[in-house]
Amino acid sequence: MDDEIMALALVLMVVVIPVVLGVGADIFKRWLAYREKQLELMAERSAERAAHYAEKVERLDARMQVLERIATDRGQQLAMEIEDLRLASEKERLQ
Repeated sequence: MDDEIMALALVLMVVVIPVVLGVGADIFKRWLAYREKQLELMAERSAERAAHYAEKVERLDARMQVLERIATDRGQQLAMEIEDLRLASEKERLQ
């Protein structure tokens, strides 16, 4: 009986454990490859999204520059118009 248990333990150590570990290692490798592919796709999507947002920021920045230019140009023009009105009113007062 002890010999049978020893033989069974030997078969278990020599055959079953390496087979189970081999199958487990193969499953792990496949899962790892799957996870790697998943992360690559996620990175690709993130890069596309980042490029889209960068493009959007560039457009908004360009629009903001136009608005700033309009605001400052209009401010200068308005200041000139006020100054012209002031000078005109001074001329009228002096006459």
